[in-house]
Amino acid sequence: MKPQAISGVSAGVETEITTEYPSVASTAVGRFFGAIYESIPLRINGIKLSHLLFPLPTSPIALLVYLYLKVAGRRYRLTNRAVQVWSMLGQRLYGQVPLGDIREIDIEQSGGQVFYKAADLVLRGADGRPLLRLEGVPRAEVFQQTILEARDARSQVESSLARIQARQPA
Repeated sequence: MKPQAISGVSAGVETEITTEYPSVASTAVGRFFGAIYESIPLRINGIKLSHLLFPLPTSPIALLVYLYLKVAGRRYRLTNRAVQVWSMLGQRLYGQVPLGDIREIDIEQSGGQVFYKAADLVLRGADGRPLLRLEGVPRAEVFQQTILEARDARSQVESSLARIQARQPA
């Protein structure tokens, strides 16, 4: 067996890089509550008045939505080959986009997602059409950057493998 160029990395095997779990902001109820939580900009000792008034009374409903997402929701999995949407429990794949098909990633944040520091990521192809929408991603900028870095790394690996194959005698 030949040693690998980078320990633990194999070009021929799909490997998980990271998994993101959507926040409550991925649901209509969560976005509604988020909009209410941000509705009164008046601050008391640096804290928004709406943050003091609304989260505690709505927390039982928000907790139910959170538990629902943990059981029947989806998760976003980034591998060294694709971005995938999986069921939270079980092994159901809802959709995937190969990294090589992603041209750009837009971040779209609705007013109801601001409270949760979440946003939707829209993966776009070379023609600008949306390929996949990842809703309610916490710290969306971080996941966007991770996807773009994985895409660029995948492109470099494929380019290197093509050059190596071209050098091999027939």
